[in-house]
Amino acid sequence: MKAIHIFLIVLFCFCSVTLKAKVPELSNGKPEPKPHRIIRTCCSFGIDMQMFAIPGVKISEITSLNKIGSHHYLGDSSEGNGIIYTRRGGFVDMGHLRDQIDWMSFLYLQLKENKINGKLNLVLGHEGGEKSLSVQIPSDLSNSDLVLLAGKIAYDLSVWHEIATWFGTSTIPFVPERYSSFSIEDAYSNLLGVTIGIKALQSELPYEQAVTELIVKTLNDLEAVTSEAETIQAMNAVQNIWWTNEKRLPNGKVLLQRQIQVYPCLEPWLVPGWESLNTQLSELKVPEFASSGEALNNLYKLEFRLNYKFPFHRMFPDRKDRMIDQNDFERLLSEVASELTKKDSQFR
Repeated sequence: MKAIHIFLIVLFCFCSVTLKAKVPELSNGKPEPKPHRIIRTCCSFGIDMQMFAIPGVKISEITSLNKIGSHHYLGDSSEGNGIIYTRRGGFVDMGHLRDQIDWMSFLYLQLKENKINGKLNLVLGHEGGEKSLSVQIPSDLSNSDLVLLAGKIAYDLSVWHEIATWFGTSTIPFVPERYSSFSIEDAYSNLLGVTIGIKALQSELPYEQAVTELIVKTLNDLEAVTSEAETIQAMNAVQNIWWTNEKRLPNGKVLLQRQIQVYPCLEPWLVPGWESLNTQLSELKVPEFASSGEALNNLYKLEFRLNYKFPFHRMFPDRKDRMIDQNDFERLLSEVASELTKKDSQFR
């Protein structure tokens, strides 16, 4: 049993698991190898979180501006990822943010490389079922539009991860991840990553330098607190309101609030008493349209052949196969909201 405990500690506590790869060479258009869906394993919302069956181990994945370090494509142990509180953007998960930037980069390179063919087809592995992407790339689509398109697809994939984990998908075998699905900082951090990625891919600076500088600028613009202690104070201010450490990970009751509304724009969740003096919220919008006015959603299809953990026939009674695409996300999100409502009513 001691060996099992050590193994679980390693899986949960090393939140900077990374894959090493070259910096994307945007000048030659050569796509990098496809990254894993989750590049950086970060972070559980809360502080001093205890783990089931491992007494004495407490997890607090908090970072600060002076610890986040430089950005590395597909990650590096020198990145000081964790959660940081900002007075205009709420809690930001640096692992989520960086993953979306790198996924955007990968997808952009793929789109750029295949524009001459007019189409792109990718198999994206398994996550709640088989995933695939097909894109029609109009010849007149500008480079800026390719960047926006990559951002929209990357964000949809991040939403799918939240949906899939709610319905039983897990990165670590036999360790459910529903406890962290739709955590209140996830969607905002993902979309903030897309927003930064758009600017980085349009920058004349080398990719990693551009991302590093934009992350620091963005966090400063959002009025990030200056120390880990302040993020911990902000986290404590919503203890037993947004989260609790009275339950042990991976208990699904750790999160008391979740962010289900993820389209078409997001407002951050700000901790009462920890807001900026600037009362304007830093709202983020999902990329929707190309410069021509055409909806980006019309240019691609993310398809998923759902596994049997999904209540498919209840959600889609008119379908015989188990295929869905990104246009079905609203139905899936409604199912999640319904299950949350039923769950809450059981404990009143």
